[in-house]
Amino acid sequence: MLAGTDTDVVIIGAGVVGLAVARELALAGRDVIVLEAEDHIGEHQSSRNSEVIHAGLYYAPGSLKAHACVEGKERLYAYCAQHGIAHRRIGKFIVAANAEQVARLEAICANARACGVDDLVMIDGPEARRCEPALTAHAALISPSTGIIDSHAYMLVLQGEAEAHGASVVFKASFERAVAGSGRVRLWTGGVEPFEMTCRLLINCAGLAAPALARRIDGYPSARIPQESLAKGNYFTLAGRSPFSRLIYPIPEPGGLGVHLTLDLGGQARFGPDVEWIEAMDYAVDARRGERFYAAIRRYWPGLKDGALAPAYAGIRAKIGPRDQTQDFIIDGPDDHGCPGILSLFGIESPGLTSSLALAAMVADKAVRSA
Repeated sequence: MLAGTDTDVVIIGAGVVGLAVARELALAGRDVIVLEAEDHIGEHQSSRNSEVIHAGLYYAPGSLKAHACVEGKERLYAYCAQHGIAHRRIGKFIVAANAEQVARLEAICANARACGVDDLVMIDGPEARRCEPALTAHAALISPSTGIIDSHAYMLVLQGEAEAHGASVVFKASFERAVAGSGRVRLWTGGVEPFEMTCRLLINCAGLAAPALARRIDGYPSARIPQESLAKGNYFTLAGRSPFSRLIYPIPEPGGLGVHLTLDLGGQARFGPDVEWIEAMDYAVDARRGERFYAAIRRYWPGLKDGALAPAYAGIRAKIGPRDQTQDFIIDGPDDHGCPGILSLFGIESPGLTSSLALAAMVADKAVRSA
């Protein structure tokens, strides 16, 4: 029972970023409690994604998202190797379906290099087909440092390491509200056994719920809270063996990276996500959306047979700002918003998994300056 507890740091949300932050702060000697509304870690964005380790190709040079992804990728590969977490540096092709799209590939390549990604290789259609015989492409951009990971195993290791250094994760403890003042933040939870506690620093790592959570903190300026949108992405699995040995991505589309082919560590192929703007949380996959997948996939894999796709799962991304614009990650501390003892992370969608260790280091640095 935590009623009346006073601690150093409380983190709201036991997704991959919340757990990475908990580990980082626990390793630094901070007393950490993680409050999670669900029954298990990583119930939302962290477990409902493509499990791709992104290279950092698409983000605005100089942005927090670009920096966190490129640095986080290297940290994540090293962490997986150190802790025996299943992963593969599998590589991916970004495909130009026709001559008109080659300029888009060249722009992606130039952007990636400006972000510090210097291992990309452009190849023509015949070379792409020699590498991936089932592929139809006018040209392709190869990203050798893109990979895949067992995201649940990764989160379990983060949780275990955080707890081994004194952190605690409390489940079924939904955040209700908080008040900051007099050097302490007082907060109240709901859940099965509601309680009240205090801390020096409250870190909002609630992912999809981060803006709504911030609105329940007395004194948090509303102008600093972004407007959220829910972008649902549906995935479909492929019956039978995958014809590809790498990940295959089309040219990006507004709101996402297009319907791409990813592989899990067992070799199972899945396609997605699409982009479906929704008003309320809903993880059900409408099988009828698969009809649109066939046309999108056949632009790069004409051999896809009718009836080969089956509904798999859906994820929902924590989009902020206008739907037609790409938004950066936001780490907002007291120096930014003026509310003492509160640190919020907004818009941590893809590539949040890849960026998690880098983001945790950034949050830890802000936490020191916020003390």
